[in-house]
Amino acid sequence: MRRTLLPLIAGLLLIAPAFGATVDGVTVADSARVGGATLQLNGAGRRTKYFFNVYVAALYLRARTATAAVALADPGPIRLSMTLMRHLSASQLVDALREGIARNADAAALARTRADLEALVATMRAIGGADRGDLITLDFLADGSTVVGLDGRPRGRPIPGREFQRQLLSIWLGADPVQGDLRRELLGG
Repeated sequence: MRRTLLPLIAGLLLIAPAFGATVDGVTVADSARVGGATLQLNGAGRRTKYFFNVYVAALYLRARTATAAVALADPGPIRLSMTLMRHLSASQLVDALREGIARNADAAALARTRADLEALVATMRAIGGADRGDLITLDFLADGSTVVGLDGRPRGRPIPGREFQRQLLSIWLGADPVQGDLRRELLGG
C-alpha cells in the first residue's frame, strides 16, 4: 500500500498551488493571473484599524519593485487583493475607499474621476458586506480599466479610467497611504 501512495503523494505535491507568503495565518499566492498576464507577488501585509485586524493585502506586479512611484506608473496589469479578517459592511468598504482616495488626490483630480468613483461605490454596494475569509480583488488592467472581484468572480462592470486606477492604488501606495507599514510591506519591505 505504501508503494501506491508514494507516487500519488508526489504527484499531488507537483500540482499543489505555490504560496508566496503567510500573514497572520492568511496565505497569499505567489502569483496571480490578470488580463492574460502572470503577475508576481510583490509584497503582502496586514491592515489594522483601532487595534482590529481588518484584512491582509497583497500586491501583484509584472516585475517586483520596492518603489511606490514605479508601481503607480506601471501600466498594468496589477492586482491588489484583500483577504478579510473580519466582516465589513458595504458602507464600511465604501467609506474606506472614499477616504483613502481623498487623502491622495486634489480637488481637481477628484472632480475628473467622480463618475469612476461612483461606479466603484455602486459595485461595492451591490456586493453588500464581505465576511471573514472573503477575497476582494482590484484588478488594474492594461487597457486602463479596473475590475472588482469577490472570491474569484468579477463584480459590476469594468470601470474605465487610468487616472482613477492610480487614485485607487494610491490608497495603499500613495504619499498618504492608509497605513505606512502596510505600504512598506506591499513594496516588499
